[in-house]
Amino acid sequence: MIERRIVRVTGDVQGVGFRAAARAEAERRGVRGWARNELDGSVTIDAEGDPAALAAFLAWCRRGPRPARVDAVDIVPAEPAGHEGFQIVR
Repeated sequence: MIERRIVRVTGDVQGVGFRAAARAEAERRGVRGWARNELDGSVTIDAEGDPAALAAFLAWCRRGPRPARVDAVDIVPAEPAGHEGFQIVR
């Protein structure tokens, strides 16, 4: 079973390597999707994978990489999209 979540991460999450670290964490856990910086300073992540791997990835998103400061994480369930790999979207 594959689950998908659309995630919005707010705080000090741009210019601190958040997207690259998210890609590394996703690849480590077998989670697929993408991460994108938004104009409002947030990061949007579209992630899908095995429920346990996805839950662990979402837990990581609540912390982020060391230089980041995560203030809030909004998570919305979505239907699986069949992503391949994990991309950083510009």
